[in-house]
Amino acid sequence: MSTNRRTLRRSGSLPTSRTVRIVILGQAAVGKTAMAVRFITKRFIGEYDPTLETIYRHEVAINGDVVHFEILDTAGQEEDALLIEEKIRWGDGFLIVYSVTDRCSFDEVMRLCFLVNHIHSGGGSGGGAGRRGGGSSNGHEPPPMLIVANKKDLEYDRMVTAEDGESLSRGLKVPLREISARDSWEETAGAFHALYADVAQQLDASPPSFRRRAVSKLMEKIPRIHSGSALGAAGRSFSFGSFRDFLPE
Repeated sequence: MSTNRRTLRRSGSLPTSRTVRIVILGQAAVGKTAMAVRFITKRFIGEYDPTLETIYRHEVAINGDVVHFEILDTAGQEEDALLIEEKIRWGDGFLIVYSVTDRCSFDEVMRLCFLVNHIHSGGGSGGGAGRRGGGSSNGHEPPPMLIVANKKDLEYDRMVTAEDGESLSRGLKVPLREISARDSWEETAGAFHALYADVAQQLDASPPSFRRRAVSKLMEKIPRIHSGSALGAAGRSFSFGSFRDFLPE
């Protein structure tokens, strides 16, 4: 059956199109925004306003499918529990990011993974009102997550070994990728593509009733930037100073 689908696509049939929501979590300064912008623009920009939260919209073809990414770049600072809960409920999949040069950001990964699992299993202040109702309490798998160890290019500043990361990955049963957002677009894009594959598999296996989209006033307030509109004809970069012009008043 899958061979026939591939044959039909090559002969000119319409590809599958889906929207996938990715939430990037992690402490400040681990490279969350740099990863998102690197994936979208193939450019690396090192400095951003650490308090700015944005939802990037980006379309890309993956294995013949048209994927509409909505990527929530969180600020990574301490915030009200209800706010982080709304953001986690919004997502289909999660990139949990730490920097190999920052031990504290590594120590935060376990808490974030448990928080995502707890909220999607019906925990949190919203009770069982999660969008897909997932989690072990309802007999569903935890939401797709990928741990990303960023800044592997800064080997002389490394405070978290590759073995530390692998041990954490095995303990949490969450896959891990070490990348350098600065040095490699391929590694950065590979993390997003790998998470998308897990999200697509879970969504395809979920009953339609578990695919409801959350409607949240909080999420509607977060600025949205489409990759095409922000680049523009002049190839404007996604540095904070330039894309600030695209944010609503």
